[in-house]
Amino acid sequence: MIYFDNAATTLQKPPEVAEAVAHALTSFGGVGRGVHPASLAAGMAVYDARARVAELLGAPSAARVAFTLNVTMALNMAIDGLLAPGEGAVTTAASHNSVLRPLFRARDERGCWVEVADILPDASLDFTSYERALARGPKLVAATHASNLTGDVYDVAHMARMAHEAGALFVLDAAQSAGAMPVDMSALGVDVLCFTGHKSLFGPQGTGGLCVAEGVDIPPFVEGGSGVHSYDERHPRFMPEALEAGTVNAHGLAGLAAGVSFLQEVGVGNVHAHLAQLTHAFEAGARSIPGVVVLGGHGGVDRSGIVALNVGEIDSALVADRLAQEFDICVRAGAHCAPLMHKALGTDEQGAVRFSFSWFNTQEEVEQAVDALSQVAHELSSEDS
Repeated sequence: MIYFDNAATTLQKPPEVAEAVAHALTSFGGVGRGVHPASLAAGMAVYDARARVAELLGAPSAARVAFTLNVTMALNMAIDGLLAPGEGAVTTAASHNSVLRPLFRARDERGCWVEVADILPDASLDFTSYERALARGPKLVAATHASNLTGDVYDVAHMARMAHEAGALFVLDAAQSAGAMPVDMSALGVDVLCFTGHKSLFGPQGTGGLCVAEGVDIPPFVEGGSGVHSYDERHPRFMPEALEAGTVNAHGLAGLAAGVSFLQEVGVGNVHAHLAQLTHAFEAGARSIPGVVVLGGHGGVDRSGIVALNVGEIDSALVADRLAQEFDICVRAGAHCAPLMHKALGTDEQGAVRFSFSWFNTQEEVEQAVDALSQVAHELSSEDS
């Protein structure tokens, strides 16, 4: 099997990740729920994960990293916590539903207003539209770092500066960038960076979180046990406990720490260079195939290891199914939870076939995928005619 669906979740993890989870399952107690060795071991592992994530993503400190189930939960926490009734928010048409739906819920249920900056046909951000949206004076901007559809990486440093000049906080969806390229929230000017563990950080599913800048206060999203201040009627408001009600997933976070440790050893810059090489080779091969149209890919300041395409007017699901059934190649087809991006690119009916690469993919696999795509394109075009 050739696995090119890494933007959904990485299948191949460093062996250290599984080893860390297996060890945790047989040795960890509850984090902060005791002073016995099993509880202390879990607490130390979670702290190690915080420290590694903070270092990798440029968070102010380990204490400013709170863990969640995934980036979706992190984005909901940030958006719901920072956007009061009647206030406004700006996003872009490149956003995933993990950003769009919490914003639209705030619009529908709390009287907030939401402006969506346009994405141009080449998948680039329309900065004129973005500037116009900011002129309304939003409380926050919530935007993606890299499109999960086309892989275009946006100039979030410039976007954050513009947001701050307009008096808004900047919340970044780093689902597709964290681990796939160097990311430093402090250097980018990001106020809240939301990440997931199961993609390019090589962690297990059920891990993710948010890095919060100093001075930014996000109230508890869920209230319950925290292991501290148990006699208080309300949940603690200090980080990271404020955003971590209930028992922390120490088993999964041990795996996340192992994945981040692997990235630190390999070097995220080296990972990014490898992804760029695979992306360039695959895109060049795909563009040479009659009928294949590559979507976006050059509309930002960088790429994140993704190539999205279509074969003529053929439904994207048919292409993906043929690749899986005839060549054992795993890709993702459809809407990719990015409805406004598809509308901007004119593919909201057809969807798109997304190939997404990982550190563990090879040049040989890319060559096999180009050959398979060529055969599938020829077969389906012949059948369609």
